[in-house]
This record gives sequence, structure tokens and C-alpha cells, in this order.
Amino acid sequence: MSDEVVKARRTSRSTPRGQHAADVADVASAAAKARTRVAKATVPQMSLDLFGEIAADLICGVDEVGRGPLAGPVVTAAVILDPSRPIKGLADSKKLTAKRREALYEEIIERSLAYYIAEASVAEIDSLNILHATMLAMQRAVIGLPRVPSLALIDGNRCPVLPMRAEAIVKGDDKVPAISAASILAKVTRDRQLVELHEAFPQYGFDEHAGYGTPRHLEALRTHGPSPHHRQSFAPVREAFEKFGMLTISCVARTS
Repeated sequence: MSDEVVKARRTSRSTPRGQHAADVADVASAAAKARTRVAKATVPQMSLDLFGEIAADLICGVDEVGRGPLAGPVVTAAVILDPSRPIKGLADSKKLTAKRREALYEEIIERSLAYYIAEASVAEIDSLNILHATMLAMQRAVIGLPRVPSLALIDGNRCPVLPMRAEAIVKGDDKVPAISAASILAKVTRDRQLVELHEAFPQYGFDEHAGYGTPRHLEALRTHGPSPHHRQSFAPVREAFEKFGMLTISCVARTS
């Protein structure tokens, strides 16, 4: 594989957070001047032969995981697939088993032309709101790619501000292979993060529900209060903070 296809596993391990913020600010300014914001999808709702449509251009798929959970970051990924090295079985990550996702994760990393995984932190989610934090994380994923795409296809019904053309595709993770690949990278990455978080905070069961508001998770919030990794802007967590006050890691971690 050529040296130009540099692949980064996580934002936190590859680029300082401050630099990312500066990069995103520059990108947002340039994009605003170029008037490249796209709010709604214009792509036909049908199977897309992306490389057949624009054979000379690089197209990336972008998706997020973790908008709904009560804890942990929102994770995004951008992927440029290699049409000469197709990957079988790409689909919406939520429709795949954990074992299949892990296998496809490795294939995507090995066979894609470029990929980048980024995130927005709990603090950013609480200060910006989950929608804007998700757009920020998507910006980071796209500008982190070692190769610059001419088109970004975004899962959902709106796009972040980017310096290239962007189109939103509702349920794109089930329709566009590059978005499916991004969904898988983001899902596997975030699931691994929550398993690590479970090791420090086993009382919440993060390894089972990945931070979503399951009955067990809500009961743990009522019993133990929130951890520093919970999103204060989400109602069940905010209520727990009001009941318990601000808790430190030493107060929460590894209690029975």
C-alpha cells in the first residue's frame, strides 16, 4: 500500500484537540465564503454506482454513531473506498453482528483508499448540543482524510459545513457503500471506547448498552449518580446531577 494512504485510527491519538479546533474553524470560514452548505439530499433514493457516476473523482462517505446515548462521545468516520478492491457485505452497522462488524472493520482499514475517525467530546456535546457537536465531529473526520475528496456523502438529512460539495442521504448507511463503511468504523470504535469505560466504571454496564438509556443504565444513574463521562445536557443525567451534585472520578469509579 502506498505511503500516501495514511490512515489514522482516532482523533485523540493522531491530532491534538486544539489543532483540530483551529482546523475546523478555518474550514468553516472557507466553506462559508464558498457557500458550499447543503441542507437537504438531492441524490435519487436508489442504488448508487458512485465510481461509475464520477469515475475521476474521489467520494467519501460519512456517518456518526452515538447521538442518542447518555454517556460517551459522538464518533464519526469518513471513508474513501477503493473501487479496485471491493468489500463484500457492507451494510448499516446496526444490522450487522458485532463479530461481522469487527471483521469488516479490518477489511475497511486494509482496503480503503483513505479513512479517518474523529469525535466530539462529552464537554462539546453539552456546550454545543448534540446536533452541532455531531456536525463538528463530521467536519473533523472529513478534513482529517489524507486524501481530499471532491464530494462528501453524509448519512442523514443535513450536512456539516465543508470546503467541498456535500450531499445528505437519508438512510445512506443502508444505500451507499462508503457510508456503510464509515458507519462500521464509527460503531466499532465507539463500542471499544465504551468497553474501556466499563473497566473504570463497571457499575453502569457500559459494555452492555454502550451508554444508551436502558432500564439498567437509568437505575444505575439513580443509585450511583452520574460519572464524569455522562452528558449533563441529557435529561436523565441532568436529573441525576441535580440529585447527587458534581461527582469526581474517585467518587464514582469502581463502587459497588
